[in-house]
Amino acid sequence: MDELKQEILDAALQVFSRYGVKRTSMGDLCQEAGVSRQTLYNRFRNKDDILRDLIGRYTDAAIDEIRQGLEQAESLGDRLDIFFDRMALNAYDIVQAMPNAEEFIEGVNAVSQEALEQSACRFQEVLAEVLEPHQAALARAGLGVADLSNFAQRSAKAATSHARDRADLVSQLRTLRQLCLSVAGQRAPDATHTGHDENAN
Repeated sequence: MDELKQEILDAALQVFSRYGVKRTSMGDLCQEAGVSRQTLYNRFRNKDDILRDLIGRYTDAAIDEIRQGLEQAESLGDRLDIFFDRMALNAYDIVQAMPNAEEFIEGVNAVSQEALEQSACRFQEVLAEVLEPHQAALARAGLGVADLSNFAQRSAKAATSHARDRADLVSQLRTLRQLCLSVAGQRAPDATHTGHDENAN
């Protein structure tokens, strides 16, 4: 992705977060990015294209961070903490910092279902890699790696949308972590990374 396209996406995220997706025009995006309409349309046909690229860029960055963290994590619990933090908790924090978070979410959900589903599938693939070494234990519990990855990722994503507040989200993610550890036959005496910053802003 070229530098100008990245700059346009940065500007778009600022405008979308400020006004919501519906109330943002392509003219607003041009003004924020400091580019002409022709330059903008040379790279994006419409707001839908911009939203798809924003979702893709977030997914790329989050998965890169997850993979970097997994290289240093030894236990399944630590690896799950990294996954849930980067996939769900970080996304929640970013959206909650937006002045018009609810309108932004509504706009994304309204026009970007395909991109959101692609993002979900990519996160599920990463989680499946985390759970794969425990396939035998999962099988004994009557679960497949793909099934648990699908359930856990979608549950974490739903929690980011429906949690009462950040502390509630942390609690739900901790529960998901414990469930994954239990069916994988791992002891889980405490929640580490996923819950360590639940009092953060």
